[in-house]
Amino acid sequence: MNLLEKKEYYINLYDFYENLLTDKQKEYFKQYYFHDLSLAEIAEDYQVTRNAIYDHLHKIAELLDQYEETLGLSKRYARRKEIYEEASLIDDPRVQAIIKKLKETE
Repeated sequence: MNLLEKKEYYINLYDFYENLLTDKQKEYFKQYYFHDLSLAEIAEDYQVTRNAIYDHLHKIAELLDQYEETLGLSKRYARRKEIYEEASLIDDPRVQAIIKKLKETE
């Protein structure tokens, strides 16, 4: 997995599991992944070492991986999306009505 794919992967997991992280973890994650700040810039902003930020981000990634392994929300969402896309190709009004109903409940 290259760096861009890795960032996209963790941003996706963050969307699902953000509320399971602490405020500090959320802030460090946002600074690094959404605002594209370097470890040194984040460390300076929060008056901690660059290594501390690295350790926090590594721990956050581990947590997000654990949450996904345990709960599988991202994987299930991706599978549902695939099913919707496959079903949307079926030219049957009943199938389309079911898809519409399912999407409304998400």
